[in-house]
Amino acid sequence: MFTTLLPNPLMERLVCAVWYEGHFLGWVLRPVAALFCLVVRLRRLGYLRGWFASQRLSVPVIVVGNLTVGGTGKTPTVLWLAQFLVAHGWRPGIISRGYGGRIGDKPQVVGPTANPLDVGDEPLLLARRSGVPVAVCRWRARAGELLATHYDCDCLIADDGLQHYALARDIEIALVDRARGMGNGLCLPAGPLREPLGRLREVSLRVAFGAPLPGEHPLGLVPGDVLSLDGDAPSRPLASFCATTVHGVAGIGHPQRFFSLLEAAGLTVIAHPFPDHHPFRPEDLAFGDDLSILMTEKDAVKCITFARNGQWYVPIDAHFTPEFAASLLGLLPSKPDRANGLH
Repeated sequence: MFTTLLPNPLMERLVCAVWYEGHFLGWVLRPVAALFCLVVRLRRLGYLRGWFASQRLSVPVIVVGNLTVGGTGKTPTVLWLAQFLVAHGWRPGIISRGYGGRIGDKPQVVGPTANPLDVGDEPLLLARRSGVPVAVCRWRARAGELLATHYDCDCLIADDGLQHYALARDIEIALVDRARGMGNGLCLPAGPLREPLGRLREVSLRVAFGAPLPGEHPLGLVPGDVLSLDGDAPSRPLASFCATTVHGVAGIGHPQRFFSLLEAAGLTVIAHPFPDHHPFRPEDLAFGDDLSILMTEKDAVKCITFARNGQWYVPIDAHFTPEFAASLLGLLPSKPDRANGLH
């Protein structure tokens, strides 16, 4: 993510002011943003016209992504999709760039005990929660070929792959954060957009966190029971921390969303935001008191090796309407005829 390059919280605050609060630097950076927009438009046109190679796999590919820098609920959505597809007779796999890991050109399957420094935090979370094969590679098509060929996957979910046009896709699902908004509507670096807003008109399905606009499907993000990081304590409802003060830890694209979720449950939160994909160390969680620490599940996979008592994480589940499920089923091709050995 762009924000992971920022050297300190003050710089992150400046970026937020430029992108979302009308800071004058947004106007200064408009010419650079216009050039960025031109480049991404030409790049997309190049793939559409066949000037650049886009690889089509032997199985359907569902891409999940967004236009803005920062989190919009992609990981919970990918988990929901995996469970939904399994429930409807598919054998899905998940492919990812493995952002934050030491990923090269050779695809690798992510096991539940993998090192997040090698494979990335989000793929490890997906491998632990989804129950389906997960593979990572800088070239997502290679990860997809591995799962389709050797793990008998008959469809693939590409996590955060909307702008990865080297992989051909059958269905595009774009997530939009209507609660936070699209900022000043400008492309990087003047605004938070990876592509111009018009790109939303081209996707198969639009999903909105917050109040959806016409044509968008609502996304609900619901916290599950809180789990201890060291595994020594039973799970607890988030409400059991109500009226207590906790340390909130979030190294995600939009940390305030996690802190607001805790506050909405009645907790008093001492917020500790970290850059997205932050490589946590024990000293990052040394706050000098006995208050409980609640973190995101994505951060937890990087902290398990030095977990101690009083550290917890909050899993988040996505909820979709029956209308979204029906729309998705309508876009999927017929399932493979496994009785006749077809894949």
